[in-house]
Amino acid sequence: MKKFFLENLGLKLTAVFLSIFLWIFVTSRGQSEISLDIPVEFKDIPPGLEIVSQSVRIIGLNMRGQERLLKRIKPSDISVSLDLSKAKPGESTYYINREDIRLPNAVTVSNINPSSVKVITEETLRKTVRVFPMVTGEPEKGFFVQSVSVIPPKIEIEGVMREISRISTLKTEPLDVTGINETFAQDLKLDMAGHNVRTKTSSVTVQVVIGAGSKKQ
Repeated sequence: MKKFFLENLGLKLTAVFLSIFLWIFVTSRGQSEISLDIPVEFKDIPPGLEIVSQSVRIIGLNMRGQERLLKRIKPSDISVSLDLSKAKPGESTYYINREDIRLPNAVTVSNINPSSVKVITEETLRKTVRVFPMVTGEPEKGFFVQSVSVIPPKIEIEGVMREISRISTLKTEPLDVTGINETFAQDLKLDMAGHNVRTKTSSVTVQVVIGAGSKKQ
């Protein structure tokens, strides 16, 4: 048996190497590479914590695979998702591994750029603020705005400290009373422009009481 394996050993080794070469040649035919920019996503952010900023929003991926497969790939077929389940307030660096990337079958990643993301997180805070009704215009001649009330008069806002601390009131969208001669109520949306905060209430009810005669000084 030993003689059988050693007999013509050189030819047998040559045949093995040739077979390996042919396999690599055949499997590599039709291989190609493409580059795509994919947005970074975050998952499992701990309750009471939110992202304030991140160093990059788009990751460049070089991917290799059969040319016919790569031609059919859409950006929606790929995702880059980082696990923030262990995140704490402050700045942290998260490295992107192959396991963080969802790819179609038979496609591999050859390069990730950049390979890490810096993320700053802060604790979520809540605060109660007053709602200020924005009433514009003048009622019909002989009438005046006697009073304006808001229901509810206060609402709770939620966000990070830097946003919450600079807000003391929220305004409603404008309510024009031009030509009005009777008391009425209207639902108005809150004006959230310029405020990166959240509320459970998106609108309030504004009641305008219209009095007859001249406005008392």
